[in-house]
Amino acid sequence: MTLLKNIIASLRAYALTLADAIVAFFSLLAVAARALLSGKGPLKERLVGALTLPSSQIKVFAVLRAVLPNFFIAKQLITSYENNGTAFVTRATDVIEVLDREEDFAVVYEPKMRAITGGPNFFLGMQNTAQYQHDTSLMKLAMRRDDVETLVTPLARARAEAYASAFPTRIDVPQELTLRVPSAIVAEYFGVSAQAETDAIHWATSLFWWLFVDLKGDPAIETKALMAAAELRKAIDAAIAARKASGETKDDVLGRALDLQKGAPEFDDLAIRNNLIGLVIGAIPTISKASVQALDQLLDRPEALAGAHAAAKAGDEALLGAYLFEALRFNPVNPVIYRRANRSTVIAANTFRARKIPEGAMVLAANLSAMFDPLKIEKPNEFRVDRPWGEYILWGYGLHTCFGAYINRAVIPAILRPVLARPNLRRAAGTAGQIDGGGTPFPQHFVVESD
Repeated sequence: MTLLKNIIASLRAYALTLADAIVAFFSLLAVAARALLSGKGPLKERLVGALTLPSSQIKVFAVLRAVLPNFFIAKQLITSYENNGTAFVTRATDVIEVLDREEDFAVVYEPKMRAITGGPNFFLGMQNTAQYQHDTSLMKLAMRRDDVETLVTPLARARAEAYASAFPTRIDVPQELTLRVPSAIVAEYFGVSAQAETDAIHWATSLFWWLFVDLKGDPAIETKALMAAAELRKAIDAAIAARKASGETKDDVLGRALDLQKGAPEFDDLAIRNNLIGLVIGAIPTISKASVQALDQLLDRPEALAGAHAAAKAGDEALLGAYLFEALRFNPVNPVIYRRANRSTVIAANTFRARKIPEGAMVLAANLSAMFDPLKIEKPNEFRVDRPWGEYILWGYGLHTCFGAYINRAVIPAILRPVLARPNLRRAAGTAGQIDGGGTPFPQHFVVESD
C-alpha cells in the first residue's frame, strides 16, 4: 500500500510540474514572438533581452523543472573562479540540498576576499570551520539581533522620512533614498564613516560587483574593486584609530567589537577591520537593489500596489513587508546561488532526476526557480502575501545566508514606506520610469512620481 501511495504521489507531482511547464512553454513562445515582431534593434538582442527578463526566467525554469531539472555541461559559464564545468539545479528540494551540503558544495569567494582585505579571509569565504564559528560568534555579539528593533529600524525610518520628504512628488529612488539609507546605517550603526556619503556607496558597489556578480573575470571591474578595497581599508583603519584615540565608548558595532578585544585579544584591529569590510560590502548594494526591484514589481501590479499603499499609509510595516518580499520573489537580487563541488557526488539521489556532479564543477542552485516550484510553493504564479517566510530564498540559504538578512527584512519596508504611502504612485514617463543600472548590475536610477 505504501508503494502504491508513493507511485500515485510521484505521478501527481510530475503531472503538476508538467502542466506548469506546458503553460510556461507557450508563454515563452509568445514572448519570443513579440520580441521578433517589435522591430527595434538587432534581432538577437531583442530575443535575448526578452528571454532574460525575470518573468521569462521564471518560465524557462518551469520548463527545465519538468524536462531537465538537474543537468551538467562541460562548458565553464563562470570564468572568474576556477572550475571545470557547470551544473544547473532547479527543483526546490534539490536547490536546498545543494545549499545545505556545505562539505560537498563550497563557497568560492576566498581568493577575492583575501585580495579585498589584503591578506586574511572573511567568514563569507570560509567553510564551516572553527575559524568560521569563532568569527561569526564574535560578530553576533557586536551586531546584536535586538538592535534591529531598538537601533537599526528607527534609524532607517528617520533617514527614509527625511530623504523622501525632500522630493515630495518625484524621486529618483536609488540616488535619493535606497542607497542613502543603508549608507547611513553603515556610518551610524556599523561605525564606518567615509569622507563623503557617495564614497561608501561607490566602494561597496564596486566590491560587491567584483566579488559576486562579475562571473567573467573582467580586469576593469577587478581594478576598480581593488582600488575601492584599499580606500575602504583606510577608512575603517581611520575609524578604529580615531575611536581608540578619543576614548569614546559608543554603542555601535565598531564600539562593541573594540570592547570584545578585552576578552578576545586575537580579535585585533585587523580582524575587526576585515569583518567590517564584509558587512559594508553586503549592506549597501543588497538593500538598495532589493528595495528597487520590489518596488518595480509592485508598480506592475495595481492590486498589489494598492495593498502596499494601504499598509504604508497605516504604518503597518509587517504587512508592507509581506507585499515587498512577495514582490521581490518575482525578481530577487540574484536568481541563482553558485557553489563549487568539492568532490564527485550525486544530487537528488534515488530519484529519476538524480545527477552526478563531477569534482570541481560550478553548481548553479536556482533560488528563483525554487521559489516557483509548484511541488514546494502553493499556487506559485499568484501574488500572495500569506506565504510562510520559509518559502522565500531571497538572501541565500543555510550556513551562508546573508549575515544581515534579518536587518534587510526589517529596514526595506521602513525605507520604502514614505514613498509607498504617497497617493497615485506611478512610474515617471519614458525611460526615467524604468530601472537603469548605469552600466552596473545595480539600480542607479529609477524615478517615480505621485500626486
